[in-house]
Amino acid sequence: MRHIAILVLAGAALGSCSRSHVIEVANDSALDRSAEMTAVALADVRAAVGDAPFVLRDAAGAEVPYQITYDSLVVFPATVAASSTAVYTLEQGTPAPVDTLATGALYARRKDDLTWENDRSAYRAYGPALQASGERAYGYDIWTKSVAEPVVAKRYRLAWDEGKSFHDDHGEGMDQYAVGPTLGGGTAALLDSTGAIRYPWCYESYEILDNGPLRFTLSLTYPDTLGVRERRLITLDAGDFLNRTAVSYEGLAGPTPMVSGIVLHRQNPDGYTIDTDARTLAYADSTQDASAGYGVIYVGIVAPAADSLLMQPLAEPAGDATGHILARGTYTPGTEYVYWWGSGWSKGFMADSTAWQQYLTDFSTRISSPLKATVK
Repeated sequence: MRHIAILVLAGAALGSCSRSHVIEVANDSALDRSAEMTAVALADVRAAVGDAPFVLRDAAGAEVPYQITYDSLVVFPATVAASSTAVYTLEQGTPAPVDTLATGALYARRKDDLTWENDRSAYRAYGPALQASGERAYGYDIWTKSVAEPVVAKRYRLAWDEGKSFHDDHGEGMDQYAVGPTLGGGTAALLDSTGAIRYPWCYESYEILDNGPLRFTLSLTYPDTLGVRERRLITLDAGDFLNRTAVSYEGLAGPTPMVSGIVLHRQNPDGYTIDTDARTLAYADSTQDASAGYGVIYVGIVAPAADSLLMQPLAEPAGDATGHILARGTYTPGTEYVYWWGSGWSKGFMADSTAWQQYLTDFSTRISSPLKATVK
């Protein structure tokens, strides 16, 4: 009888070790969610499967890619019907390689460009070498894409080694977005005592915190002539057209008005939409040469913390720029101001302005009703 008892206990222990665990992902919204990046704490996953490598599978048994992030999260694309729950199985094992869809790098040879991308769009922040040159370029730049795989490194290489400008489309997109001394494609800035925009200059330092395959996270710091220092934490996930950006400032005495904005160009000065209910700004940018067949660049902001949304003409001409559409808010010292900005392209993955506006509206719903993932 003693031997039988030992076998029973041993079997129970083995069963406990091999018991499968799941991640339940709940969608409380009335919106179907498809391949939307969601996250669970790495500690919760380790508590379930231990320190060994693990595999994540969907309800059909297909392996689901994931990434462990700098801030100890496990992020993965989840598909959940409206007002439903999806179940993903966790098991010990070696995961398959994951295609890189979100990545970025410093391109010091191009005046310290910091350029990143995912499978939808690409973006550029200007650096110290550009500032030293005297060129005024304050905002984010947008590079269009029509393919899912990474293309940015290739574009720089073709420009440097073969003389093929990335302002031309060589089959997968280009840079035909004008920034100059404006907020460009979604930059945030403080307002001065008169309500004028205190344009940020180029970044001073940077740190890449996540570099794919599914999430890219970038920390940028900016100086200010009035002694204020700004930090931007930018996150771009595979499958998204928008960058999540958390802005914080050091050196402010109290709550300060701020904006995030999109430049309007003379090629389509009235091609914007302001949705105060969804807290979204949308603009159809006709590129620097609207007649050249470069398509339309759709630029957008989702700003749930904004106090107001408005269009503001430029006080002084700045090239082709005529004004901005702005999400105005208030920054409180010791906090982060969070908003989303980004772009799509008519010759890439965004059909038209109607589709773009619907995307921004749906994204606003995603923000207000995030997927909830729980390890069980």
